[in-house]
Amino acid sequence: MSKKLKIGLFLDTFFPMVDGVIMVVDNYAKRLSKFCDVTVFTINSKEKCDRKFDYKIVRCKSLRLLAIDYDIPTPKFDKNFNKILKESNLDIVHIHSPFAIGALGVKYAKKHNIPAIATMHSQFKKDFYRSTKSKKLTNILLKHIMKVFNKCDVCYGVNDKISEIFYDYGAKTMPLVQRNGTDMLPIEDKAAAIKLVNEKYGLNEDTTVFLFVGRINALKNIYFILEALEKLKDKNFKMFYVGEGQDFEELEKRVKKSSIADNVILTGKITDRELLKAIYLRAKLFLFPSMYDASSLVQIEAASQGTPTIFLKNSATSATVTDNVNGFLSEPTTEKFAEKIEEILADDELYKKVQEGAVRDLYVTWDDCVKEMYQKYLQAIENKKGN
Repeated sequence: MSKKLKIGLFLDTFFPMVDGVIMVVDNYAKRLSKFCDVTVFTINSKEKCDRKFDYKIVRCKSLRLLAIDYDIPTPKFDKNFNKILKESNLDIVHIHSPFAIGALGVKYAKKHNIPAIATMHSQFKKDFYRSTKSKKLTNILLKHIMKVFNKCDVCYGVNDKISEIFYDYGAKTMPLVQRNGTDMLPIEDKAAAIKLVNEKYGLNEDTTVFLFVGRINALKNIYFILEALEKLKDKNFKMFYVGEGQDFEELEKRVKKSSIADNVILTGKITDRELLKAIYLRAKLFLFPSMYDASSLVQIEAASQGTPTIFLKNSATSATVTDNVNGFLSEPTTEKFAEKIEEILADDELYKKVQEGAVRDLYVTWDDCVKEMYQKYLQAIENKKGN
């Protein structure tokens, strides 16, 4: 195209809050803005955001609900937000959530006869049922969001399993797949990075490190990890929980009461990406027994440093993994999870094979992902012209 493509990315949460979807959009926006005119349409926050951005952000008014982690955007009541959107002259809309702001993005696309693209990130049925405890309300809410997704020209799931889940939710066609990536590059001076982590956290060179990175939320099965590792209390290991979240204090209490309190390190949130990379590298295994996540970015980050992940069988986030090839799968009990860890630690040859497979099959950079999506944007625009 002779002119810069004008892209609108729409989502109902954003910094200073941090979650996987926000990180995805941030990585898209940073890279697309190098050769496109990018605007992120999102929510205002009651909390101060100190981050600097290389792209334009338009925020709408919001309401704070104490019962959940998220603020609720109210774009209908924000004249300035709607004025900026109306004058944005977008070439394409890409929504990353199907609620108020995402739905507004689709409405804009239909009105201006431009493509609306959607990425499906989350297992909404689980979210809705957890919040409502009602199958009837869950189904009503699912129908509502699927109306938004089904108005889009193209929908993408973040892996095959998520595409299947959304097809079951009621997608009119099977969503295509567009995988997520990472901004992490493999560490070159591995010895120095390992030494850094050992010194910072008082680790011996022969101490095995297990790792979880993410929101400290019960939905992520964080207590499952603790209970599984209690069965390995005679082993020489340290378990790192990296992150913060609503269940941090509860995890802290459970760790103190556990039989492995001295083996657990709660780091809190780590914003130093170089330190985080070094911790990934130092870890023997990344433990991710979440049945909630769709396709977590942290498993790709782990693969970037050659650290394989253990998942639970049939979890959506393990969809890109083949057991004992590029990752590990466990039955969904703490006993079997602990047994799987012991099997891995006892087989150096298998571990090395899976370590290499994780890098080969799971590690993909955001640069490559965004280049792929940009070509899909261009194709969607051409297809729209032909209709």
